[in-house]
Amino acid sequence: MGNQEDWQTVTLSKLHVAVLMGGWSSERPVSLMSGEGVAKALESKGHKVSRIDMDREVALRLAEAKPDVVFNALHGTPGEDGSIQGLMDIMGLTYTHSGLATSVIAIDKELTKQALVPHGIPMPGGRIVHTEELYKADPLPRPYVLKPVNEGSSVGVAIVTADGNYGNPISADARGPWQEFDELLAEPFIRGRELTTAVIGDRALLVTELRPKSGFYDFDAKYTDGMTDHICPAEIPDEITEACKQIALRAHQLLGCKGTSRSDFRWDDEQGVEGLFLLEVNTQPGMTPLSLVPEQARALGMDYPDLVEAIIAEALKDSGKAMGKA
Repeated sequence: MGNQEDWQTVTLSKLHVAVLMGGWSSERPVSLMSGEGVAKALESKGHKVSRIDMDREVALRLAEAKPDVVFNALHGTPGEDGSIQGLMDIMGLTYTHSGLATSVIAIDKELTKQALVPHGIPMPGGRIVHTEELYKADPLPRPYVLKPVNEGSSVGVAIVTADGNYGNPISADARGPWQEFDELLAEPFIRGRELTTAVIGDRALLVTELRPKSGFYDFDAKYTDGMTDHICPAEIPDEITEACKQIALRAHQLLGCKGTSRSDFRWDDEQGVEGLFLLEVNTQPGMTPLSLVPEQARALGMDYPDLVEAIIAEALKDSGKAMGKA
């Protein structure tokens, strides 16, 4: 997919698509919204759709459906961590988004650093800490960020500041991710702005700036209408736009991502390009009405149903299944 015109001319033979959604992760509500949006978009294009709300019998449900392709609209574990990808590989199913190995690495923020930093991708420092350590002393100078190693959608993120209300040291009674996870990733807090770039196929799309109206870009800010302003394209210097796009595409390629991914950045706008850091790569970004990949595609002239078909077309490229040109 080298240009916008390619997007407009790709058409698919009529397919039977199983849309896999829901599951039991903390991101279940978002996945259900993504999945229903995808299903309706496919139906509007004339495809047959089987909606599958993932449960422990998911293999049986997929076998009964016998789809041509599975659209993986799951978020979080076990839909984004390689588990469902391995199951579908064993079943011989064609599915959207990244495969097993990529999913295992990309959902783990520490593994992602190990894969990308040696190739020159700028990412924050930091280390893994056991939660008990936090009750004795700070793992890094304040301010710093604590986040689960393998959750998405800013689930369980805490910013620990000098004058914060978590205590000093952090109190076990204070509400935070240390009450839910045995291990956390501690990273230096990067002041500045929140940026994100989507990749489809071999093209980085745009850069969006996210401006939460209060607090930071947490789960509620991401998925509650009106809580965050999306500036798309971001009003930033050209060199920062290009750097975001180059890093997002390079990370997508280094990790072996398929279909679509979204790279999230923090940019210290007092430091120029040296202040740009990749935070994580999302291998299954949201497809809700507020989601960022559909928004960037729309800004480039691609409507939502065409975007869904483009993601499926990427999945079909290596499978030899029916795909044509209009």
